[in-house]
Amino acid sequence: MPNNSTSILSDESSLMNEMAGYLHADVLKISLPDMPTIDSHYQARYSQYQLSLGKLNLVEVVVYSKDDMLPMDIEALGKSVLNAVNIWRNTHLLKAINNQLSSIDVLVLDIQNQLNTDDNHNISYEKDRFQRLAQSFARSASIEDSLVDMSTHVQPMQIFSWHDWYIDLNKLQTPCELWRFLHYRLEHTEKNHKTNSENDITTEFLNDADFFAPAIAIDNALIKYGLQNEPSSALIAMSLAQKTNSPTKQMYQQHMAQAAALWSQLSQQMLETAHKTAAVLDKKQLPDKSSEVAYSHWQQQILDESLFSRHELIRTLYKYPKQAKQLQQQGYVVHQHSYQCLGRHYVLIFYGQEAKGSHSKSAIGPNLAKIALDVATRLPIAELHHIIVLGIDFIVEAEETFIDIDLWIQPVDPMTQRERQLTKKIQQLQQGNQHS
Repeated sequence: MPNNSTSILSDESSLMNEMAGYLHADVLKISLPDMPTIDSHYQARYSQYQLSLGKLNLVEVVVYSKDDMLPMDIEALGKSVLNAVNIWRNTHLLKAINNQLSSIDVLVLDIQNQLNTDDNHNISYEKDRFQRLAQSFARSASIEDSLVDMSTHVQPMQIFSWHDWYIDLNKLQTPCELWRFLHYRLEHTEKNHKTNSENDITTEFLNDADFFAPAIAIDNALIKYGLQNEPSSALIAMSLAQKTNSPTKQMYQQHMAQAAALWSQLSQQMLETAHKTAAVLDKKQLPDKSSEVAYSHWQQQILDESLFSRHELIRTLYKYPKQAKQLQQQGYVVHQHSYQCLGRHYVLIFYGQEAKGSHSKSAIGPNLAKIALDVATRLPIAELHHIIVLGIDFIVEAEETFIDIDLWIQPVDPMTQRERQLTKKIQQLQQGNQHS
């Protein structure tokens, strides 16, 4: 099937780079003794990602074939590989699954044809000698027909071609949206046996009327806790456009996609700067036993943001140039909460431009950890688990503007609702005494 080969996408994606921060253990090469006898060679590996919403078990199988494959051959191979992986899964994964933890199992199958063979028909497994097939398993290798000795209560393993998997990653952009999509896809497959293409399923997920439901639930909780007086206007506008299928829906989706990419880039810069700073600090000052563990933990917190949550964080950053000059000179603070996880709170400190001012980088920068602890004692959120402080400096050089961001992430011990209520009452009494 030479006319169906592809080299459109690369092995890298920004989402998989972000996912690396959630790896629970080293990637393992695995053997599949029940692989079908085919005139080809294969490689398989297993990765486990501990995401905030659950555990993603990812098995990637690359099959190198020296013969062109017909569509029926690809479908048969897909089912056979899925059967082999399911047998391996039944032995190595299902017995170790913690019933308390939600998990999703995914197989990504990458079938590659050899471009040229020598006179002796020896096959060479060098990467540049093969080209991927742009096959799709959304319709062909049905999940229901490919189960092997699986209990009815066990969630089936989802199969993707390499091509479809990376298209989905590029569209979904964030680990939490990937997790939600996999749940959506499983339900879609079970309800609709004549399923659409993989691209259609991803598009339907992003256009689903309930796409913003998790953010709306957090927005309502923030109002209940008194952290904001009214619903987010941006969330109202976006969710309404989604439900009414308004023409502005596509514009909002583009804005979220751009913001997600920007947040990813800024996060990488923040983490690298914080990691370098941490390397020269006493390890006792870090939130975990070692700088490497702390770095991974920090990665997981700031990258665990949804498309909408990233949009709001980026929007807050880019409001700075529109602020009054006096405010920019003095510096100011914006509080913002994650719309992905109730209990992750952001404090965005925009450094004042006055070098010797009380809100300058030199005055505030060394005290981010202290500020985080101070905020943690004041927020009446029972679910509070992390305070993320961003010290933001807008630098103008040669008519170009750069953003330099200092980062501190402070874990917070959970309080009971009663403890939070008492803390809030004490704060109110203290404020009353100050005004009397």
